[in-house]
Amino acid sequence: MPSIRLTLNGERRDVEVDDPRVTLLDLLRERLHLTGTKKGCDRGQCGACTVLVDGRRINACLTLAVMHEGSEITTIEGLGTPDALHPMQAAFLSRDAFQCGYCTPGQICSAVALVGELKAQALSAATFEAAPAGAVPRTIAISDAEIRERMSGNVCRCGAYVNIVAAVRAVAEGKA
Repeated sequence: MPSIRLTLNGERRDVEVDDPRVTLLDLLRERLHLTGTKKGCDRGQCGACTVLVDGRRINACLTLAVMHEGSEITTIEGLGTPDALHPMQAAFLSRDAFQCGYCTPGQICSAVALVGELKAQALSAATFEAAPAGAVPRTIAISDAEIRERMSGNVCRCGAYVNIVAAVRAVAEGKA
């Protein structure tokens, strides 16, 4: 059985992969029992399976586990603990940014990556234009439109979007 080496939630792991076609999502849920990452549509359309790979958000249902040899993977279980919540987890709780909770792990992982993107001044479709070459880079405004655009890959069937945006904005502005 082939194995892959990765860092999962801060812990270096050698994981046996019995089938090279197994998705990262199925490896996490079925083999490693990290069930916080949810299987929603299994087509990359809902975002319930969002995890962080090397700091970037991805849909775990759309990638093969073997593709992540040497990667650093963070799931919702790796962001915080019940006694020491990640600021985004705390913001989701304090702003009631969930209803049924099924999409919440993916929403939170995506939101953590979003804040990193804003800090890195990464452009999005909501960012009107990049600074011209040689110009002083402008700061991307943390707006509801910017947050909604960057979170658009994560669907909430309950419709908790207003509170999700408020939670993300609070963390992005350092108010969480």
